[in-house]
Amino acid sequence: MERRVGRGSLRLWRGDLTTLQVDAIVSAANSQLAGGGGVDGAIHRAAGPGLMGELRARHPSGCPTGSAVATAGHRLSAGHVIHAVGPRWQGGERGEPELLAMAWRSALLLAARLGCASVAAPSISTGVYGYPVARAAPIAIAAAAAALAVPTTPLRLTIIVLFSEPDLDAYRRALLAQRLPSGGAGG
Repeated sequence: MERRVGRGSLRLWRGDLTTLQVDAIVSAANSQLAGGGGVDGAIHRAAGPGLMGELRARHPSGCPTGSAVATAGHRLSAGHVIHAVGPRWQGGERGEPELLAMAWRSALLLAARLGCASVAAPSISTGVYGYPVARAAPIAIAAAAAALAVPTTPLRLTIIVLFSEPDLDAYRRALLAQRLPSGGAGG
């Protein structure tokens, strides 16, 4: 599913994030930038050991929740990996929605600053961090649409890559329900 936003497009896709040929991929990182399981682990395996070496050298203190840092793509076809740290779900009353929105905004702003035209991102925080997909999807869609709507952005395509059909369905519902900035009609 794809919707136009500003001069770009927001696409939902189910598949392997590490195989996409985009300017940057977003990793759902932990605050220690220590690699891990799920999408982050898959990205580290595909990128090779140079990714961890660069993280240790450039970001030894890690990255706070709600923020993002960038590295080279190493063995990935993407030129950059943006490591975004989303919140752990604690019931929704401890600032999780705001922190998740900050992580998305930080990642997409960083992609734009790097001059990326295309970026692919997973459903941040919905794996091992336990954020409910149905609650995360509208936050991700809103942040991606806002980033694409910035008149001066180089971003032209944001792909949100989902792991399962139920996750994709939750994001489809959120995308259909979201009122998108100018250029949002179509599908």
